[in-house]
Amino acid sequence: MSLFNVFNLAGSAIAAQNIRLDLTASNLANADTVAGTPEAAYRAKAPIFQAVYDEAMGSQGVAVRVVGIAEDQTPPDRQYAPGDPLADENGYIYKPNVNAVEEMSNMMSASRAFQINVEMMTTSKELLLRTLSIGQ
Repeated sequence: MSLFNVFNLAGSAIAAQNIRLDLTASNLANADTVAGTPEAAYRAKAPIFQAVYDEAMGSQGVAVRVVGIAEDQTPPDRQYAPGDPLADENGYIYKPNVNAVEEMSNMMSASRAFQINVEMMTTSKELLLRTLSIGQ
């Protein structure tokens, strides 16, 4: 893999991790919302990543893409709260299926992956600059 392709790969990975961080932030922001029906309750979202190979460049043209957003199909948490204005006719409210501990773990993992890709780009840049300075 040439050093120039490293920038494409790292850049696409940074963009993908940025989407992952945005979805994690959205999940955490909606973790305490309530709804009157299970269908209206917020569902945790996660990105679906895919490695993309550019046929024109052979195996050297690699990138990471987000090909979709998946919703967690775990049913929302049903709680009895007859005094809540959003409660259904049976007195239940529905809370999102967001696990705050899992989301914090996702956030730390995405942040670390983001940081590693930035370091990879920085190292590649330094190698290119050192290569150019050899001829001086």
